[in-house]
Amino acid sequence: MNIPNTLTTIRFFLIPVLGYFLYQGYYIWSVIILGLSGLTDILDGFFARKLDMITSWGKFADPLADKLTQLTTLAVLCIKNKIHLIIIVIILLKEILMGIGSLLLYRQDNIVVSSNWYGKMATVILYFSVILVIFDVPHASVLVTIAVVSSLFSLFMYMINFFKIKASLNREKNSDI
Repeated sequence: MNIPNTLTTIRFFLIPVLGYFLYQGYYIWSVIILGLSGLTDILDGFFARKLDMITSWGKFADPLADKLTQLTTLAVLCIKNKIHLIIIVIILLKEILMGIGSLLLYRQDNIVVSSNWYGKMATVILYFSVILVIFDVPHASVLVTIAVVSSLFSLFMYMINFFKIKASLNREKNSDI
């Protein structure tokens, strides 16, 4: 296993630790774990590109680790009545739709979709809003709303990209006939 994939694997192991600390109210430790998770996310991408160690597994596992970290964090915050259930439902549905689209592209056309700037932006906003919620910062819900809107924007842009890819592939198939 190469360095980037090892860092991604570490993120998977951090998820239950994060969930436990957050649930127990160890908020400083929770933010440290979130920061460590974010750092390993940045480093795995950096090393994958710089050392030319990009793998299909990494393209799949990296965003999965991100999504599981996000959903675990949101679920615990919901259980602790710090955010509304609808936030999780929206984010979860978005992730399911994006997962289905990614799976279709991979299975039908052997295309692995990489992350993009708007998805990364949505993730940063979500994590920042989560930290504000964790520490009960007044009006943190405003940033949570912005995070949800940016996640929906990310979904919208992803869908546009999905349909462009499918249309391009259909044009290629039709031109080969």
